[in-house]
Amino acid sequence: MPPSPRSGHPSGGGGSAMKVAVVGGGPGGLYAAALLARQGHRVEVWEANAADDTFGFGVVLSDETLGGIERADTEVYAALSAEFVRWDDVDVVHRGRILTSGGHGFAALGRRRLLEILHARCAELGVRLRFHTRLPAAQALGATYDLVVAADGVHSATREAGADTFRPRLDTGRSRYIWLAADFAFDAFRFEIAETEHGVMQLHGYPYRADASTVIVEMREEVWRAAGLDLCDETESASRCAKTFSEALRGRALRGNRSAWTAFRTVVNDRWSQGNVTLLGDAAHTAHFSIGSGTKLAVEDALALAEAVRERPEPADVPAALAAYEAARRPAVASTQRAAAASMRWFEELAGYVDQPPRQFAFNLLTRSRRVTHGNLRLRDERFTRAVERDFGCPDPATPPMFTPYRLRGLTLRNRVVVSPMDIYSATDGVPGDLHLVHLGARALGGAGLVMTEMVCVGAEGRITPGCAGLYTDEQAAAWTRIADFVHTSAPGTALGVQLGHSGRKGSTRRMWEGMDEPLDPGAGTANWPLVAASPLPYRPGVSQVPHELGAAELAGVRDLFRDAAVRAAGCGFDLLELHCAHGYLLSGFLSPLTNHRTDAYGGSPAARMRFPLEVFDAVREVWPADRPMTVRVSATDWAPGGTSAEEAVAIAAAFAAHGADAIDVSTGQVVAEEEPEYGRSYQTPYADRIRNALGVPVIAVGAVSSWDDVNSLLLAGRADLCALGRPHLYDPHWTLHAAAEQDYAGPAAPWPAPYRAGSRPPPTGRG
Repeated sequence: MPPSPRSGHPSGGGGSAMKVAVVGGGPGGLYAAALLARQGHRVEVWEANAADDTFGFGVVLSDETLGGIERADTEVYAALSAEFVRWDDVDVVHRGRILTSGGHGFAALGRRRLLEILHARCAELGVRLRFHTRLPAAQALGATYDLVVAADGVHSATREAGADTFRPRLDTGRSRYIWLAADFAFDAFRFEIAETEHGVMQLHGYPYRADASTVIVEMREEVWRAAGLDLCDETESASRCAKTFSEALRGRALRGNRSAWTAFRTVVNDRWSQGNVTLLGDAAHTAHFSIGSGTKLAVEDALALAEAVRERPEPADVPAALAAYEAARRPAVASTQRAAAASMRWFEELAGYVDQPPRQFAFNLLTRSRRVTHGNLRLRDERFTRAVERDFGCPDPATPPMFTPYRLRGLTLRNRVVVSPMDIYSATDGVPGDLHLVHLGARALGGAGLVMTEMVCVGAEGRITPGCAGLYTDEQAAAWTRIADFVHTSAPGTALGVQLGHSGRKGSTRRMWEGMDEPLDPGAGTANWPLVAASPLPYRPGVSQVPHELGAAELAGVRDLFRDAAVRAAGCGFDLLELHCAHGYLLSGFLSPLTNHRTDAYGGSPAARMRFPLEVFDAVREVWPADRPMTVRVSATDWAPGGTSAEEAVAIAAAFAAHGADAIDVSTGQVVAEEEPEYGRSYQTPYADRIRNALGVPVIAVGAVSSWDDVNSLLLAGRADLCALGRPHLYDPHWTLHAAAEQDYAGPAAPWPAPYRAGSRPPPTGRG
């Protein structure tokens, strides 16, 4: 029977006890029940399985999660601590070689033992536990209970029934995996790769008892099918996996526990509550197992929910409590899901990394989610990280990876930092002025290896706005020569690159701060000019001008514009030329199937859509000095259904490389107005990573790369050769020099200009 109402709340809250129903008796639901009962609420739990049923084997919890448990309930913490298996090392096995990185700190225990501890704690606190019971509808329970916690898992019936409110988005991964166990304890968290005749398979293993380990075997869907594992039952699957990884398992068998091959399902909900019903754990969100466990997230949910209820203990406060719970948890969950998505994609693309040198491969694996970086890995295991740095080419421990030189054709960059092209929309009739000189000059003095101009337009009608710079007149060329001379004279060692482009259908718009992508206002005294594009499709239907589809003779004219601009650029003294084939501008418009609907030789298949951009590239390469490098900027995804696919992006990069591109500058999006980017830290870098490791072509990574730690991490992992940063250089023109100072680097790759050397260290603070 449920306990009688209690007069007070042991946690310090006041008010009468609430009736709480918990649907789902996994670790998250049970822990939420225990915490709420500890506050004096009357709690009942429904669980479909028997008390001793469980799926999977071990559960990993972080120190952060354990700290929350200790603060919330010392009894549970003490019981868990007595059971934990702890270890610090990660072993990465690459083609028979074991590479060990220490200092990571893990704690795990058996899932069944965790449930037993939580069952006992719930019973002690008077929670009514109903096992082997059909789960009631959470929404129906909401009529008779003050609070309903739906912890009914990844296939949540509650979420499905309230889909109009929760608005779930479900995404299925491209790999298959199976949970198994071995009857011995690994010495460390172990990642092992098997390169089989069917493709690459991987093992994730960790101890959860002194005599047992969890073993997860994962592989791409096509590998799983080619190996015939789709036809195997649990016993045969375990046997075949044990044979594949016999060395890691020391010849021992694997066993299952109602184990089945499955594809990971990522769950995201726009809302977590519906009235007095709230989602918790996998019902609300999932994160790929390769960065931790769903149990960790669910337990943290329970802690946050209990805290929100403790502060708002009355039934009338439930909506506010649920809003506070969601507000507290959503940012952390979103961050975890971004990291998990990066990790999941890394393993899905594993075949592209196996040819990396062993230490680089191990470093790449350890930093795959972007939560572990070069900086904190150095703190965890300096010896391992220093070995990776030596392999990369860092001459000594005082030289960070970002301050190693890089050669492109006849140009040697003194470091790996690039100032991204940034439009400042401040030219007059295409002529760059004093603001361009100061803008580019300041960033050249700031220490970057390469400073790029904004997109420099090849014709007046190829401008984005009236303020865009050009290179189609002698006056413009003279102004650019002045800027190039300043950079080479005042910031010797800094290379200056020019990015040539044509706006296409995205032209004739106002300056960014006047209304981005808005057509010019004739009433303001500036007339719109006609637009041209691959196809007559406006960028913003009903708002943007409809462009004219370029005919054969007009294509030749555009090609000549690019060639002539390149001749002028060479005369100006630019060290590098980049062809802008991204962001929906003219050449990008030919590449994307969303913007190229042509039926002639320049449209249709990916090869046909590439034809004109390659013709322009060839025309420019022909007149650009042979010893100076050329790069190409591409949008590797349109962030929209039916747009450029990952495979097409690799093919586009391969085509430009075959025509002589020295590096691919990998950006994304801005091709169609209806895009839906997946923003986040370094969110575009996986596309550069994929191109680099699929083709062996040098790449420039861009996209929310903001810290020098990120730059070092990307370079050491082999995901990029150069890193381009835009907004950080707007915030701090001396970003590179400051990055050197913060890393105690004072070498030749980041020299302070003589007049500025007195400021090479932060000024003293305080009173003397």
